[in-house]
Amino acid sequence: VQLQASGGGLEQAGGSLRLSCAASGRMRDMYVLGWFRQAPGKEREKVAAISRNGVNTYLTHSVKGRFTISKDNADNTVYLQMNNLKSEDTAVYYCAAGWSSLPADVLTAKFEHWGRGTQVTVSS
Repeated sequence: VQLQASGGGLEQAGGSLRLSCAASGRMRDMYVLGWFRQAPGKEREKVAAISRNGVNTYLTHSVKGRFTISKDNADNTVYLQMNNLKSEDTAVYYCAAGWSSLPADVLTAKFEHWGRGTQVTVSS
């Protein structure tokens, strides 16, 4: 599976940005899709994930109530809507995919496929 991410950029604190990631390739509908981020000097962090069928989602605690992950199953594109951005959201964001045999799985997939990172910078 190949992942093409877009979006990101510079935004003020309290603003919004949306990231998109299109999954392509063979059996692209067999993958859990997610977003990770890595801030300077910090480890990569799992931010959000969505199951193959788009029903179940995961959000890390620090973004709950502000970020939403969604998926267009027709074209296997996943979106990360980021609202009420904070300076601590500044990071390089990566789209990722993990194969799963379970349509509703969102927690057990191992993410082994990565897209290029996209920079999100939030100014305070």
